Amino acid sequence: MDLLKQAQAKLFTLCNDNQCDTSSMVTVRVLSPDEAIGATADKDFVIKKGKERVIEAFWNGAKGQAFTDHPNNWQGCLGELLAVDLAEIPRRAVFTAGLNAVMSGLQQAEGTIHCKDDEPTRCGEEFTLQLHKRFGVQRFGLLGLQPAILNAMVEAFGSVRIRVADLNEDNIGEKRCDVTVWDGEKDLDKLVDWCQVGVATGSTIVNGSINDLIGKFATAGKPLLFFGNTISGVASLFNLERICPYAR
Repeated sequence: MDLLKQAQAKLFTLCNDNQCDTSSMVTVRVLSPDEAIGATADKDFVIKKGKERVIEAFWNGAKGQAFTDHPNNWQGCLGELLAVDLAEIPRRAVFTAGLNAVMSGLQQAEGTIHCKDDEPTRCGEEFTLQLHKRFGVQRFGLLGLQPAILNAMVEAFGSVRIRVADLNEDNIGEKRCDVTVWDGEKDLDKLVDWCQVGVATGSTIVNGSINDLIGKFATAGKPLLFFGNTISGVASLFNLERICPYAR
């Protein structure tokens, strides 16, 4: 079963247990790049390039965000959010942002808001320090091109120990930090076979590719951890390992 659908069912139960008012309003809006990661953030980040955006949900004084290439504004009551159809990516993104806001409001999840300004760049170094502390020196498979994280991982472990795959056609086949970007769909099995540890962007929960990822790494008996604020709520619900140093 799709992990996000399972999360929706869990959130429904959590809201019932906490006697949440299902008529309370949830609003979701698309943020500008500067609102999302700050005016001074590095222009190499995909959000700054405008192809993918951050959407922000607001519920009961709490905020949650999600990263998506299908951004939409949305407004409805909590009951509608808990029943929203997750078949299409735009609604999956809306629900994920809303889930993060509700989980934050219920104090069930932390780091639901993206870091800003110089923090996204500094994130790479801190992320890699935590990664090394957790796993030591390994062959890492990075799923989702995040420039600061890739750069820091290559500096720390060497390009021979890093492979990266992405779904963005503009990145596939390009060389970044002396590592050629593989196709995140066609080359996934090859990456899982090669690496010892998987490191995946949390936005995989929005596009649905997370289900295949978790299945393949579980079958291979290899650890998989996630980065980013998008997956904060789902990670909390399912105890998924996540590193996101500067998320709020």
